[in-house]
Parts: sequence; C-alpha cells; structure tokens
Amino acid sequence: MPAQIIDGKAIAADVRNQVRLDIEQRISAGQRAPGLAVILVGANPASQVYVRKKREACDEAGLISKSFDLDENTDQQTLLDLIEDLNDDATIDGILVQLPLPDHIDSTLVLEAIHPDKDVDGFHPYNIGRLAQRMPVLRPCTPHGIIHMLETIGEKFKGRHAVVVGASNIVGRPMNLELLLAGATVTITHRFTKDLATHVADADILVVAVGKPGIVKGEWVKPGATVIDVGINRLPDGKLTGDVDYATAAERAAWITPVPGGVGPMTVAMLLRNTLQAAEKHGGL
Repeated sequence: MPAQIIDGKAIAADVRNQVRLDIEQRISAGQRAPGLAVILVGANPASQVYVRKKREACDEAGLISKSFDLDENTDQQTLLDLIEDLNDDATIDGILVQLPLPDHIDSTLVLEAIHPDKDVDGFHPYNIGRLAQRMPVLRPCTPHGIIHMLETIGEKFKGRHAVVVGASNIVGRPMNLELLLAGATVTITHRFTKDLATHVADADILVVAVGKPGIVKGEWVKPGATVIDVGINRLPDGKLTGDVDYATAAERAAWITPVPGGVGPMTVAMLLRNTLQAAEKHGGL
C-alpha cells in the first residue's frame, strides 16, 4: 500500500492559527503583540523569498514584524551594532538573521550576538545546550517542527530506531537531540559515513537533510518506515524535489512528507510559535 502523505501545510496552518488565537488573547488582556525583527543582508533571491514568507506569516498571525534590509556590503560591526540595539529593544521578542550571510561576515559571531531569550531560530549555543541537557527553551524551528509533525500522525518514538542523514548545525545535529528527547534510539550519518544504504534500511524513522537530490534511494527505505524529507532542491527544469527518491520510497514507507508541502511550512510555523513563547517569557510589557 502506498505511503500516507504527511500534510505539512495543514499541520502548519493549525499551528499558525493557534498562535493567532493566542496573540488575540494577549491583546485582549492588555498585553502587546509579540515583535519579531527580521534582518536580511544582501539580495540573495532564495533568502528574499524566505524572508517575505516569514514576514507575511507574521502579519497573518498578528505579530509585529520589523524589517531590516541591509546592503550586501554592510560590514560586520554594523550588523553587530544593530543586533545589540534590538537586544535592548523591549518591543522586540525575537531576532532572526537570515542565512547565509555574505562571506565577509562571521555567521557564528553574529548568531552568538543575539540574546538567547530572543534567539527564535534556536541556533544560539545556549539554546542548543539546553536542548542537549533535556531542558529545552527556544528550539530550532525545523527539527522541532518535524517532531510536531510526527506527534500529529501518532508516531511512537520509544523503542523506535531513528536515522538522521545529514549533520548540519541547522537540522541534522539538533534533530538528533530532538529525537533523543522524544525517546528514540538515534543514528546520525554524515559525509564520512560508510555504507549509507545499510543505515537507512534500518530506520523506523528516517529524516534526510542533505540538500542533494535523490541521495537516498527509495529501495533503501525500510518497509513501513516514516520518511521525513527536509531537502528542497531546484532541478534544471525549475521543479522542486527532495533528497529522497520519492516515487519508490512512497511505495515502501508507511508515512512520507512531500516536497514541497512537507517540512517547509512547519519551519515558519514554529518560528511564529517561538516568537510568541519568547514574548510570554518577557511578559506583557
């Protein structure tokens, strides 16, 4: 039987609607709407699309979104000064710096400059450390969104073997921590891993986040597995595809995410939820 589709759009819409309702309650109680500062450096087309979607989502949910579009040649200190000003701004609950940054800017230094309480991307070492020690506060949006998707379909984590393909700081590594927190037994693979197919074939829950079309062959997928494809790759003909050979994998898996329409919408939804969470921690001022 073909796999059931995990509808990320629908699940994300539910999260966004709940955020909107919670914000309406805040405002009715005399509290301010949460504020999110979105910083874009340069004119990377893909980044511009992502930022626009985030700003539109903020407007829809009732968050106050403040835009800071900086020139490609903006120097690092100017960016750090802006972040420091936003750290001190009581009306800003979350600060998001769109990645990638231009080569002349140290991304690590920039992300660490964001106050952990306003790190709504969940990338600051403090927040990753809290997740590693099973005391999560603001959690990385994509991995946390994946956990929410899996919980929505009734995934049972305890006793299940999860395999994560890809070890990036943005998805792979925090995904490993999220799955451990949920009770799964986790294997994380990366570019030095030998015999990837054998690891994939042992996965009850498979999360693939590499950014290479078809890196995971459908015939590797364990029958009955849950497959989460994080990859979004544009082919020469303009079509979007994931990291998993979808057609074959869908014949073997029990559940699978489509590309597009799977993980992507969840990332934005969890960003909104993180911003609301940050505002609640900061209080109603």
